[in-house]
Amino acid sequence: MNDSELDLLRGTLDLLILKALAAGGLHGYALSKWVRAASRQMLNVEDRALYVALHRLEARKLVKGRWQLTDAGRRVKRYELTPAGEERLVADISQWERYVQAMTYVLRTTAPESA
Repeated sequence: MNDSELDLLRGTLDLLILKALAAGGLHGYALSKWVRAASRQMLNVEDRALYVALHRLEARKLVKGRWQLTDAGRRVKRYELTPAGEERLVADISQWERYVQAMTYVLRTTAPESA
């Protein structure tokens, strides 16, 4: 990791995946590229973490995976949001925005003087 990349905060990978899939289905590599591009190259998702998260989301029925053949003849698993995943995305975005707002308040507040 270089200085321009950030570590993913715990619990944010699921939200990133759900957001990436909101516009349509993607396979793992395309999903990883989308996160990197959308974050202006600041977030890099490790392959293992991505696939563990995708399998977890699939088990929770928030995403659905389907095997497909690419134009080059390779088999890839394409993931799509389920209706439950769409609902979860809306709820998670709202929660994340509240968290960011609270952290912004804290970080902009002067620390109290020590007694």
